[in-house]
Amino acid sequence: MSAGLLGLLDDVAAIAKLAAASLDDVGAAAGRATAKAAGVVVDDTAVTPQYVHGVAAERELPIIKKIAWGSIRNKVLIILPIALVLSEWLPWLLTPILMLGGTYLAFEGAEKIWRRVRGHTDHDRPAAAVGPEAEKTMVSGAIRTDLILSAEIMVIALDEVADEGFWSRLVILLVVALVITVIVYGAVALIVKMDDVGLALAQRESDLSRRVGRALVTGMPKVLATISVVGTVAMLWVGGHILLVGVDELGWHGLYDLVHHGEEAIAAAVPGIGGFLAWCFNTLCSALIGLVVGAVAVAVMHVLPFGDDHDARDAHDSPATPRPAAEHDPDAESGRSGGESAGTGASRHDEH
Repeated sequence: MSAGLLGLLDDVAAIAKLAAASLDDVGAAAGRATAKAAGVVVDDTAVTPQYVHGVAAERELPIIKKIAWGSIRNKVLIILPIALVLSEWLPWLLTPILMLGGTYLAFEGAEKIWRRVRGHTDHDRPAAAVGPEAEKTMVSGAIRTDLILSAEIMVIALDEVADEGFWSRLVILLVVALVITVIVYGAVALIVKMDDVGLALAQRESDLSRRVGRALVTGMPKVLATISVVGTVAMLWVGGHILLVGVDELGWHGLYDLVHHGEEAIAAAVPGIGGFLAWCFNTLCSALIGLVVGAVAVAVMHVLPFGDDHDARDAHDSPATPRPAAEHDPDAESGRSGGESAGTGASRHDEH
C-alpha cells in the first residue's frame, strides 16, 4: 500500500515537473513573441492617444477601456482562430501574409512621413466626442484600426512560435494577446492622464510638487511627439525586416545575403561593440527597405490619379480648422474638477 502511494506521489511529482517545464517554455516563447512584435506595439501605443484628443477628461479612461476590450475581442475571437487554422493546415500562407502585413506597416510609416512633408499631421483630425453617438463612432473607428495593428502583432508572434504544437501555440498567443493589450492600453491610459496628474501637482502648496506638475504639463506634448517619431521609425524598421526575411524564405536570397554578410563583416571588424553595430546595420537596412517599399505604396495610393480621390475624401472628412472641444459641447468642461482647472485641462488636450 505504501509502495503504491509512493509510486503515485512520484508520478504526481513528475507530472508537476513536466507542467512547470511546459509553463516555463510557454512563458519563454510568449516573451520572445511579444518582444518580436515590439515595433507594432510602439506604433499601437503612439496611434491610440489621438482617439481621446479633445474629449472631456471624465470620458478618457472609459473610452480607452472600451477600445481595450474591443482589442481583446479582435485578437481572441477574430485573429487568433484564423491564425491557428492557417498555421495548422496552410502554413505556407504565413510568410506571404506576413509580408503583406510588412508592406502595410511600411506604407503606414512612409505615409506618416509624406503627411509631415506636406504639412499635415494626425492632429488635423481630433477625436472631439459630442455625446454618446459620436463616442460610439469614435470607439468603433479605433477598434477597426486596432484590428489591423493587432493582426500584425499576432501574425508576427505566430511566426515566432510556428514550430510549437497546436495547444502550445494557442496558449502562447492567448498570453501574447492579453499581455500586449494590457501594455498598450495601460501605457495609453497613463499617457493621456499624465497631464492631469501634472495639473493636480501644480496646484499643491509644495514647491517641489508644483515644479514636477508644471514639468509634466509642459513635457507631455514633447513625449507624445517623441512617441510618434519612434512609432514611425519602428513601422519602417519592422515592416522592412519582415520583407527582408520574407523574400529570403520565398527563395530570393540575394538581398538578405548582402545584408547578412555586411553584418558579419561589421561584427568581425569592430571588437567589443561589433555585435551592436551589426544589429544597427541590419536595422538601418531594414528601415531603408521599409521606406522604399512604403514610398512606392504611398505613390500608388496617393500620388497616382486614382489616389487623388482618397486624398479628397480625407480632406472632406477632416475639418480644415479643428475647433476646441468646448465649442462642440458647451457642457464638456462641467465634468472636470473645478472652474479654472477645467478650462486648463480642456485646452491642454486640444494642444495634444
